[in-house]
Amino acid sequence: MKVIVCGAGLVGTTIARQLAAEGNEVTVIDQSPEQAHKVAETYDLRSIVGHASHPDVLDRAGAADADMLIAVTYADEVNMIACEVARAIFKVPTKIARIRAQSYLKPEWSDLFNGENISIDYIISPEIEVARAIHRRILTPGAFDMIPFAGDRLRLIGVRLEEECPVINTPLRQLTELFPDLNINVCGIMRNDEMSVPGGDDHLEAGDEIYFLAMSDHVQRAMRLFGHEEREARRLVLAGGGNIGLFLAREIEAQEASVNLKVIEASKARAESIASQLNNAVVIQGDTLDMDILNEAKIGSAEAIIALTNDDEVNILASLLAKRAGCQRAITLVNNPAYENLIGSLGIDVVVNPRSTTVSSILQHVRRGRIRGVHSLRDGAAEVVEAVAIQTSALVGKPLRELKLPDGIMIGAVVRADEVIIARGDHEIEAGDRLILFVRKDAVKKVEKLFAVRLEFF
Repeated sequence: MKVIVCGAGLVGTTIARQLAAEGNEVTVIDQSPEQAHKVAETYDLRSIVGHASHPDVLDRAGAADADMLIAVTYADEVNMIACEVARAIFKVPTKIARIRAQSYLKPEWSDLFNGENISIDYIISPEIEVARAIHRRILTPGAFDMIPFAGDRLRLIGVRLEEECPVINTPLRQLTELFPDLNINVCGIMRNDEMSVPGGDDHLEAGDEIYFLAMSDHVQRAMRLFGHEEREARRLVLAGGGNIGLFLAREIEAQEASVNLKVIEASKARAESIASQLNNAVVIQGDTLDMDILNEAKIGSAEAIIALTNDDEVNILASLLAKRAGCQRAITLVNNPAYENLIGSLGIDVVVNPRSTTVSSILQHVRRGRIRGVHSLRDGAAEVVEAVAIQTSALVGKPLRELKLPDGIMIGAVVRADEVIIARGDHEIEAGDRLILFVRKDAVKKVEKLFAVRLEFF
């Protein structure tokens, strides 16, 4: 597949790197010669210096025979024009644009992005995606990640194991024997910065960060099994009232009526604007790093602080101050990937990376074949893939234990009509089943082949 990525920032570089590593022909466009040359030297791809919306630049990038254009520059307008030029002149089939300004996304302007006006096939709004990702984490206390499937009847949970975890050193196959009525599958283990897809003889160790699939009504019991019995947060302090903070506050008010929510915002004008748009939240104008302001927000009795300012350092320090004051949990927005490996040792519970969230949203529309959904985990170390099994697939009609799946791939669950099934060795896949697979990064291309319309894989 030939892909043009407009913008060599964190998101553009990440998506270009992943697609190039999977054997796609990738060209990156960026105005900065330094950024363009750096991405070309670091990864196996081409780079072009220039304005992504200019026809001559897109022509040099190979737009005439490109399969897809992904516009993720810092300017919404450049992203929109790049997509429109790609359609009008070069007939690029699929165009994806990142749009940050919420004004463009209001319902009354919904006709703006269609074939007759601005031709964008898929719009990614980072602020909305990040706010929803944070909300999912709030709903599962103790988890650092949560992704729902099958109308939230099935959840993928990421959780860190501590020394007190009762199933440390227990082979995974024994978990099914010990808890036969607990519908979960441990799909991935992050240990020493390496992601593995475990087998039945593998065991868990303290310090592991694991991902497991579970029926939603079994999640609480599974969390106890892995040593987590945190209560659902009812008292929240949200630090930072930008687009992410406002959207998240609205989501919480709409869906969690019993939550006591306080919002801290440094700008007086912005604080007044937020207060006028929320119904029950208390909005406090002041510096998030000022202990008097934190005390006014009753941070010591809060069950979680959610730090969402535009400054990574402020978010980290506010989280640490809150926990020192007695706040039970910290959810922290961090853009700089250099900080991510340091934060766990500081006592911050959940790190939210906008780049990873945006990349996951883009990958939903990049994968081919019968793949219906993709979620990128741990900076691309693994993906959770939702795919449809077709009649010609060698997966159909055989017990799972007889399938010779490539290394790095696990079928964790099956969605069949209205039924959700946690995968076990004796289960057989039927044509039309939606499969939830956990896939290590080096096996992603194998999954695409596995679910191609004409299966020649096995």
